Amino acid sequence: MAAKDKNIWILLIFLLSGLVLGGLLGELASKVDFLWWLSYGESFGLTTPIELDLNIITITFGLWFKINVASIIGMAIAIFVYRKI
Repeated sequence: MAAKDKNIWILLIFLLSGLVLGGLLGELASKVDFLWWLSYGESFGLTTPIELDLNIITITFGLWFKINVASIIGMAIAIFVYRKI
């Protein structure tokens, strides 16, 4: 049972790394004329953060995603590599 849980964590690590590296490459590709399409994407999340004031401490919650074509390609490559391992 523990081996199956470990595989799920490895898959999540692969997906996150594919998402982050793809997003980074997409932002870099936006400066190249013929690779502009890799940076095409959408942003979504909380536009104004949620603030919890407990009088002693203030906690601010916020979440923002920016997904582009390169990050989706990075996630697909991560799934492909995960299946080969």
